[in-house]
Amino acid sequence: MTTILSIQSSVAYGHVGNSAATFPLMRVGCEVWPVLTVHFSNNTSYPSKKGPLLRPEDVHDVVEGIDELGVLPRVDAVLTGYQGAPAMGAEILKVVELVKERNPQAVYCCDPVMGDVGRGMYVLPGIPEFVRDNVIAAADILTPNHYELNFLTGREAATLDEVIEAAHALREVGPDVVLVTSVVTEEAAPDTVTMVAVNSEGAWSVTTPLLGRNFTGSGDLTSSMFLAALLESGSVADAVGRTADIVYSVLERTTMLDQRELALVAAQDDLVAPRHHFEVARVR
Repeated sequence: MTTILSIQSSVAYGHVGNSAATFPLMRVGCEVWPVLTVHFSNNTSYPSKKGPLLRPEDVHDVVEGIDELGVLPRVDAVLTGYQGAPAMGAEILKVVELVKERNPQAVYCCDPVMGDVGRGMYVLPGIPEFVRDNVIAAADILTPNHYELNFLTGREAATLDEVIEAAHALREVGPDVVLVTSVVTEEAAPDTVTMVAVNSEGAWSVTTPLLGRNFTGSGDLTSSMFLAALLESGSVADAVGRTADIVYSVLERTTMLDQRELALVAAQDDLVAPRHHFEVARVR
């Protein structure tokens, strides 16, 4: 059974961070050990929130406690998302190093949560630079959105070819696999969005319709489902296709139910048998 150590934020109400990743990962058959970086009442898109921002020392203590049980060699992957502050990011890198000491086959999947088109950067100052200068080199799998890809590479990738080249530029720094989400290019059909996955063997894309709204937590769901699918199949092409099918089906169900938060419970069957299927195209 695949075991994932997921170091992310948590909310009591709604689904972002570990609250968007843990249940879906378990539903598709993964063992998940969630480690929290924050525990808020709700996500930050609401007018207010309450709850603690945990310290790097807290994350250290939790992981140290797990290590003392002698079970860290079971971990197949570390998954991270929003990192909060550079100090937390530095602690997460220490955790990744420790996990890989205990299991050299373990991989690190990083969703470099920083910003998006229309919102710009929405993390604390210093986080984007820390991710660019420190985290990319440590990651085995990186899942930026199109906006984050542009920042991390210092490019403006406007075409599919440019997105692929930018993804390969990230691969030269560290990660073997790069999944670029929310890709919108000059040649794309109207009202569509694309995922592009790149590794040493090639590049693959899958395009889905736009649903006409933003979904908080969709990136966290995407990175977790891609990691699970990649660990299961070992195929980047299969993983990006599976991820697109799952995520679109969940988002479409959320839209049908007119919910603000991801309808993960109502759409749980879509996590294992998605209602929608999209073709994966090899583009390199």
